[in-house]
Amino acid sequence: MISICIPIYNFNVINLVNELSNQVSQLNVPSEIILIDDCSHNKFKKINEPVCKTKVYIQLEKNIGRAAIRNLFLEYTNYQNLLFLDCDAIINSPNFLSNYVVALQQYPNQLICGGRIYPKTPPKQNEMLRWKYGIQKESKPVEIRSQQPNKSFMTNNFVINKAVFEILKFDERLIGYGHEDTLFGFELKKRNITIKHINNPILNGDLESNETYLAETEKAIDNLIRILKFTNHDKSFIQDVELLRVYYKFYSLKSIVKAAFVMSKPFIKYNLTKGYINLYLFDFYKLGTLAIKMDAKS
Repeated sequence: MISICIPIYNFNVINLVNELSNQVSQLNVPSEIILIDDCSHNKFKKINEPVCKTKVYIQLEKNIGRAAIRNLFLEYTNYQNLLFLDCDAIINSPNFLSNYVVALQQYPNQLICGGRIYPKTPPKQNEMLRWKYGIQKESKPVEIRSQQPNKSFMTNNFVINKAVFEILKFDERLIGYGHEDTLFGFELKKRNITIKHINNPILNGDLESNETYLAETEKAIDNLIRILKFTNHDKSFIQDVELLRVYYKFYSLKSIVKAAFVMSKPFIKYNLTKGYINLYLFDFYKLGTLAIKMDAKS
């Protein structure tokens, strides 16, 4: 009934695989765990191999990226429902898998998202940006996610029917970090495929440093610009993405935004990397970065 798909890159997945294995053993439906390593560093392969080799485990010799590796699971899965989990997920409920089984019985063939939560205790100062952004922007109760179901789609914890996924897939033109979930959610919306949100979150306990997350944010903006071109600047897509919506709303003031950003960037970047987090400043950092990158690529 369910194939659990975990793409791995430079992360210790022993606890995740062990917890899922325990829950699989208690299910009364056919299930399997499949792991594909996207050319991780050798030290992580050595850590993961003893546990992963007891499952379906594939090691890639070349990194293919976040979109392509998810599509690759189609070649190795045996069941009609694919549960995708990020390798840094923490399962914090003993009923995590059984909750999905119940949901699949209630909503057959629908794409189902379980959600994401973050630790309630604040982390170290050098991880504060990712935590605060996650708490305020991503960790939303099911009632809020259900209001705009496709905009709330995230790739870290969802179930999709295999036949549907074979038709859609992730866009493999996206190689780097970021926004593959944004594009996928938009493609679902275009095809009138509504996402069902349930209360079955994973815990995101692995937080990037402020500096790393800021760098990843800039890479994600590069991908967002690529997607904008893929969609031919689709107005519906722009309206669905807050950063793009704000950018075009204040397009006539772009030169002022760029000038203000260039002047304030060192100050904002210093505060964000040091853990003095103001999400309004972070939003402006993204807007200014987008404005500069859009001009550079035009």
